[in-house]
Amino acid sequence: MKSRTYYDILGVSRDATLEEITTAKNALAKIYHPDENVHKDMDTTALMQEILEAYRVLSDPEKRKKYNQDTFGETVRVFRTFKVGPEDGGKEEAASFVTYWNTASKLNDVLKKSLRMMEQEAHKKSLPHRIFKKIGKAQKREETFRGRQIAELSMQAVQYIAILKMSGIPMEYWTPDAMNWVLIRWGQRQTADYRVLFSRYDTFIEETKSGTEKLRLKNQNRQFHHNLKKLLSYALEA
Repeated sequence: MKSRTYYDILGVSRDATLEEITTAKNALAKIYHPDENVHKDMDTTALMQEILEAYRVLSDPEKRKKYNQDTFGETVRVFRTFKVGPEDGGKEEAASFVTYWNTASKLNDVLKKSLRMMEQEAHKKSLPHRIFKKIGKAQKREETFRGRQIAELSMQAVQYIAILKMSGIPMEYWTPDAMNWVLIRWGQRQTADYRVLFSRYDTFIEETKSGTEKLRLKNQNRQFHHNLKKLLSYALEA
């Protein structure tokens, strides 16, 4: 068996679905594209080529079948056609940092979407009472619907938080800056313990960032936790 397989490169399990393979490829491509790393004095061209080659093979059923035969000596393997939840993930899946990077990205997306809705709701509640009387029942129905949507997003956030807590990654690192930085370093050596890389991230920030930039990151982290707490309050009310 090869020491580093196409599954390792994409950070997915050997029975991953096409959806999971595509999601992993897209996530890695955003981080490893050479154009995204020019200003960081990092040449990620070779890594990007590996990612695209792995996706080219694993996304094609026939090529994937032949690759598995050549690499693992498999004659038949049944691939999943459904997406498993965190409780169904195997040992191999849980070991991949890409899984947690994707989870943190989804959590941040949910947070952004819910914040827009909460701002709309707060704005409507701040309108004078006489305007509410003119708006009528239709507006009330809209607010009720939006409230349900926020509650659903809150429940999604709870699921993502559970996965991230199981990963052992402290909450202060769930922001895009930290997760992206670690993903790049982990991708260069996937045998590395990603938990150790987060401590190196702290050192990187301390040694390379200006006081202004450190303050920005600190405020961003504080705002992230404030917004997350605000969103989770909807889950408690649901």
